Amino acid sequence: MAAVLPKRSEQPVEHTWAVESVFPSVEAWEAALADLEGRIPKLEGFRGRLGEAPETLLAWLRELEALQVDLGKVITYSSMLHDADTGDAAGAERWQRVLGLAARVEAAASFHETEIATLGDERLREWTGALPELEQYRQHFEALLRRREHIRSAEVEETLALAADPLGTPFVTHTLLVDADLKFGTATDAQGEARDVAQGTMDALLESPEREVRRQGWEQYADGYLSVKNTLGALLAGSVKTSVFRARVRRYASAREAAMSQNFIPAEVYDNVTETFRANLDIWHRYWRVRRQALGLDKLAVYDIWAPLTPREPDVPYSKALDWLVDGMAPLGAEYQEPLARGLREERWVDVYPNQGKRGGAYSGGSHGTPPFSLMNWTGSLGQFSVLAHEMGHSMHSYFSRQAQSPIYSEYSIFVAEVASNFNQALVRAHLLAQEADPHFQVAVIGEAMANFHRYLFIMPTLARFEDEIHRRVERGEGLTADNMSALMLDLFREGYGGEVELDEARIGITWAQFPHLFMNFYVYQYATGISAANALAAQLLEGDAGLAGRYLEFLKAGSSRYPLDALRLTGIDMTSPEPIERAFQVLAGMIDRLEQLLPQVSGPGAAAPSRD
Repeated sequence: MAAVLPKRSEQPVEHTWAVESVFPSVEAWEAALADLEGRIPKLEGFRGRLGEAPETLLAWLRELEALQVDLGKVITYSSMLHDADTGDAAGAERWQRVLGLAARVEAAASFHETEIATLGDERLREWTGALPELEQYRQHFEALLRRREHIRSAEVEETLALAADPLGTPFVTHTLLVDADLKFGTATDAQGEARDVAQGTMDALLESPEREVRRQGWEQYADGYLSVKNTLGALLAGSVKTSVFRARVRRYASAREAAMSQNFIPAEVYDNVTETFRANLDIWHRYWRVRRQALGLDKLAVYDIWAPLTPREPDVPYSKALDWLVDGMAPLGAEYQEPLARGLREERWVDVYPNQGKRGGAYSGGSHGTPPFSLMNWTGSLGQFSVLAHEMGHSMHSYFSRQAQSPIYSEYSIFVAEVASNFNQALVRAHLLAQEADPHFQVAVIGEAMANFHRYLFIMPTLARFEDEIHRRVERGEGLTADNMSALMLDLFREGYGGEVELDEARIGITWAQFPHLFMNFYVYQYATGISAANALAAQLLEGDAGLAGRYLEFLKAGSSRYPLDALRLTGIDMTSPEPIERAFQVLAGMIDRLEQLLPQVSGPGAAAPSRD
């Protein structure tokens, strides 16, 4: 990892995503943006007419789909340029313009749900029978009718759509503040080399074998957020109030119900996550003890949770990671492997390395008609390989869904998305463990697995509990501040750490500010359901379920043509039961068992001696 991050202009083109495959130039993007703005009046021309005849309804649906495809490309292009360099003023301005356009398109189309719901089930069945081209929209109609009591008048729907842009200001502001404006300083290693603390470098710093590097990185990162905690608190409070406002306008009993009902997920699924998590905290407490002993520490600190457990952590060049990933997906066959390999090696689906101003973390994006682009901040560790596998799970899900479905069904909910991403991680992890018997390598792979489970089956359920409570407080008329949110966050982590992890109260308390996911309204619980379903499926496939590969590909191709729970049932998983989550905790416990057996083989007591004070 370079001590000083390169500028965006210094990145070799082969390591950047192929933004030119969406538009050849900014000028072409500008022309597409202008064209979209010119098509808005045509959308508005359908207002009040959808009940005229089935042909009118069909014409509307086709016009809406075509516009949404073109809008998706405009959004994809501008977001790629912006996220690659959030400090570029021109890119930020383009991003703001496209967000405004998206809000105007949503407003212009906002009447359609009200008008279609008003038609009613009987009339829609009659029209679908009379005009076969409408048959493909049956699932869309059914979903609208199931939500009809929460669909407001055309005027109210238009107002909500117009408000989307300004109501999204807290999230946009948070992104710019933490990715572009906030500075975190440097961490100095044992050789005296200063290493940037930044969104794109934190994973590598926390995975350092040098405890002092980890400590400096973690503390400076948290301190950066603490330096603007009141601003960040106001932004998150504003986002929560927006969620509560929207839920009340749509006559839901709570913001949580409103969020989950969009994907027809019953409340017990959320409660299964938080209750099963609390019931199994003893497994995490055991892991903290094992990790502390392995590192030879008197007390485990938060920044030790990602430390290597072997002094021989493998370095993973990006080219090797691509080979591991493609080979690891062999149980799904050539139908999966071939487009994956092509996208990674030839079509530049991935923006690979960190640079100055680049958005932190990783994600998979794109839209109907574009490749499923992914952002990475590659540092060459097993952890980063796991992140790549995760994002390629999303990307291949999008690839199959967009190929198999019309635009109206080509996107899918995060509830099923996190199954596909975690499934890839489970499958490639099993591949690596089967390929290499060296105990150091095995410990490193299990350490990566524990880091992944830590994020999805410890951090995310903890954030889900936090998110539920802060929404309830606003719904009760209570105020949210940075300090009371930090106090709540600290209490939840205190329970989760169970006395096994040293509590740096202020820095642990500010954890809520470090997750933009909390601006996405009851998003995080789905990471826990996703990792649970994914590990169950991977185990079945590797145990020889001959038909599962085909059923799994059918699941990936379903998009939103089925409700999320029904799409997942194609694979045999029922997430209305806590049983898959319980099984995930048993997988976790089994990994800890295996880790305890392996640790003495890598260097005996104090297995990762470089991490000592």
